[in-house]
Amino acid sequence: MCVYNCIYIELITTTHHNHSSSIHKKLMGIPHILVLPFPAQGHVNPLMHLSKRLVQHGFKITFLNTDFNHKRVVSATNEHVNLEGPRMRLISIPDGLGPEDDRNDLASLCVAMLRTMPSLVERVIEDINGLDDDASEKISGIIADVNMSWALEIADKLGIKGAVLCPSAAAISAMQESIPKLIQDGILDSNGLPVKNRKFQILPGMPIMDTADIPWCIGDSTSMKIIFDYVVRLVQWSHLTDWRLCNTTSDLEPEALSLCPKILPIGPLMESDDNLRSLGQFWEEDLSCLSWLDQQPPCSVIYIAFGSFTVFDPLQFKELALGLELTNKSFLWVVREDIDTKGNTKTAYPDEFQGTRGKIVKWAPQQKVLRHPATACFISHCGWNSTVEGLSNGVPFLCWPYFADQVFDKSYICDVWKVGLGFDLDEKGLISRWEIKKKVDQLLGDDNIRGRSQKLKGMIVNNTLEGGQSYENFNKFVEWLKE
Repeated sequence: MCVYNCIYIELITTTHHNHSSSIHKKLMGIPHILVLPFPAQGHVNPLMHLSKRLVQHGFKITFLNTDFNHKRVVSATNEHVNLEGPRMRLISIPDGLGPEDDRNDLASLCVAMLRTMPSLVERVIEDINGLDDDASEKISGIIADVNMSWALEIADKLGIKGAVLCPSAAAISAMQESIPKLIQDGILDSNGLPVKNRKFQILPGMPIMDTADIPWCIGDSTSMKIIFDYVVRLVQWSHLTDWRLCNTTSDLEPEALSLCPKILPIGPLMESDDNLRSLGQFWEEDLSCLSWLDQQPPCSVIYIAFGSFTVFDPLQFKELALGLELTNKSFLWVVREDIDTKGNTKTAYPDEFQGTRGKIVKWAPQQKVLRHPATACFISHCGWNSTVEGLSNGVPFLCWPYFADQVFDKSYICDVWKVGLGFDLDEKGLISRWEIKKKVDQLLGDDNIRGRSQKLKGMIVNNTLEGGQSYENFNKFVEWLKE
């Protein structure tokens, strides 16, 4: 019996609906890959971009979300979905949590997934491969998020190909690979917790880190231990394959990649065509912001977006709103309905906030916004997707990290690449409205930062052109999948 929900996505241009049967015939004999992201927006996005590139290279993709996120993706895609396309299929299985559980509780999510999902993923593959005697329709490989690398055991058991994609910086993998040394050097204890607060550096040239900002140190000590144990097992599982891809480039992270030479940079994984719609979003994109940007002068708009996890204390939200007002500049601000820590369904803007110079949306087509000539700078939570997208478009950053690897990414942006600035907290532990205005003025007045941003953009984009390292690595991977 089928264990998953399913929807087809059309990624081929056709002129008549009655061509669907002929398309099916053309697809016979092409490689069929199961793609498995970690259930978070910042992980679904790069794996979706990778999937679409594989479709362009002739692959058939079955993209496996959790039931919870599958519903969000289908809802956000709305009427833009064509249900007739055979090239990419979106399916889903349970994540092991109940409808009332908090899926932002990473420790509980990891425990539930490990308890529930491996057996279901195996059944999904067996179901699909048992539906048809034609070997060409059978799943021949798995590409898993590195944070779901337990799936490599399934690939090994079923005798199919297995690969992982790291959707964060290669430096995070380097840090995870360095866990035994960090314990040996007395930086971490055997539970992965900091022995004491201190600075450390994995390799010269990589960001200097604070033990308080180690990515798995989230929540209470029990949660940290659960997440750390999960990370240690992920490192072990990831070595079950020789194909460990990463959404980065050799120009961005030469030191981290030298420490982990088996990691292949294939980034940046981004939408390359403004005419293609985004797939895999958890919220419907408000495209009206693009026509609004068209009406703004070049390099005049502050873009503010904090990803899918960040939440704000109401006092900090107020300071941000009034800080944007204080800059006296146009702004495009992404404000999710769940961005308030109080759980308000409608965020309360301060009475003094007019917002007349800006546009506020619930979710934006971020790559198109960052590519737009009106965008001057990016106030960001520094998630790796946002970081890569900003860098690839030469947009300077104002860094406002929330948790996990975002603090690490901020160090890259401000201290290593020097294409952005951070904010300082006031005596109340807030980023004040005056600090926001000060840093916006400082960033936009610094031609050196903008020059470095443009130079880095050129280096990154060249990696994806014929002859570039990311281009060549991706082609090698495609050939291996097709063997």
